Amino acid sequence: MVSDVLKSFDPDIAAVVENEYTRQTDKLEMIASENIVSPQVMEVAGSVLTNKYAEGYPKRRYYGGCKFVDVAEDLARDRAMELFDAKWANVQPHSGSQANMGTYLALLDPFSENGKKIPIMGLHLNHGGHLTHGSSVNFSGRLYDVHAYTLDESTGRINMDDVAKMAREIKPRIIVTGASAYPRFWDFERFREIADEVGAWLVADIAHFAGMVAVKKHPTPLPYAHVVTTTTHKTLRGPRGGMIMSNFEAGEILLEGMPKAKTVTEAIDSVVFPGIQGGPLMHIIAAKAVAFKEALQPEFASYIDRVLENAQVLAEELMKRDFKLVSDGTDNHLMLVDLSTKGLTGKESEKALERSGITTNKNMVPGDKKSPFVTSGIRIGTPALTTRGMGTDEMRMIADWIDRALKDVEDKDLHGGIRAEVKEMAQNFPHFKW
Repeated sequence: MVSDVLKSFDPDIAAVVENEYTRQTDKLEMIASENIVSPQVMEVAGSVLTNKYAEGYPKRRYYGGCKFVDVAEDLARDRAMELFDAKWANVQPHSGSQANMGTYLALLDPFSENGKKIPIMGLHLNHGGHLTHGSSVNFSGRLYDVHAYTLDESTGRINMDDVAKMAREIKPRIIVTGASAYPRFWDFERFREIADEVGAWLVADIAHFAGMVAVKKHPTPLPYAHVVTTTTHKTLRGPRGGMIMSNFEAGEILLEGMPKAKTVTEAIDSVVFPGIQGGPLMHIIAAKAVAFKEALQPEFASYIDRVLENAQVLAEELMKRDFKLVSDGTDNHLMLVDLSTKGLTGKESEKALERSGITTNKNMVPGDKKSPFVTSGIRIGTPALTTRGMGTDEMRMIADWIDRALKDVEDKDLHGGIRAEVKEMAQNFPHFKW
């Protein structure tokens, strides 16, 4: 994994890379937002394209020498539009957070109405939402007047009647859908009806389940949302980065009130660059193009089927062992485990599982009484393990290991024994497998 040149020149960083590779190979990566890229994606991400500055857009650069990187960006955009049945795409955002920032600022100038913050709505962070959907510590919460809708604590699902009621009262200018820890499908059609009723833009952040949308295993927001944002990693299994899409044609004139541009696509392009970013990461954009081509292959649809099957089996096995899952199951690649019924915190459970060779993350659950640094739950996902070739038999083994590890979160000898079993199983699977 590490060249002799790097080992000789910078042994400290060489050791970091080697140790991280070993961690990813010997342990079970079950953080729902993580995955493993293919060798070809990694090759392009580490290529000479990292040397090239290309501020602007293809055929409209501020730098010379962009003939070949223009081809890469055009391929990335074309493949993204084909993959998601979109009419327009911007593949330059460095992350999902910047994709969201670019979208919000393009659609809604936070300083345009007498200095007052303009209302938006998004899913509450403690109920599975994302920082960029309105958290007070994030730019979204600092720039806009955020009103958060929540999950019904009795069902663990979004109550669309409650969302409609809040929207009528608040009159938000943007309604954001999508989440980082919600295990169920999204009703984009109903959200669009609500947005139209109150005169709001509908933004769909599909970062977590983009891979499922791409192969039609999750409802697509493209017919309903004005703008769709996503990351390109997670279930899409590409390099770390962001993207923005829309069913508006490039240059298509739309609703009134558009700040500083006549169309949505023009506004977003101008906010991404030069508004919030400088030079695009051309090595990552080219790697996105490779990942999109991978996702267009039949093998990717089969991969997503296995991700979902693994999640279903793991969820069922955990519930058999008396674990409480938010919403009593999952429709997608992740599950949210409420550990309050077992008298455990997410923090201590995450640490116990880490010692056992299973990497998860602590997570808030609906009605959580613990702080975000402690939490009452953990989030578990199946994308990375499925990429390695693990299947339902391994999911049943993992459910048993999780159960055993959390029976005593302080027993380090117990965790060490499980760790040895995990390593033995994990070494039977390569780092990447179609």
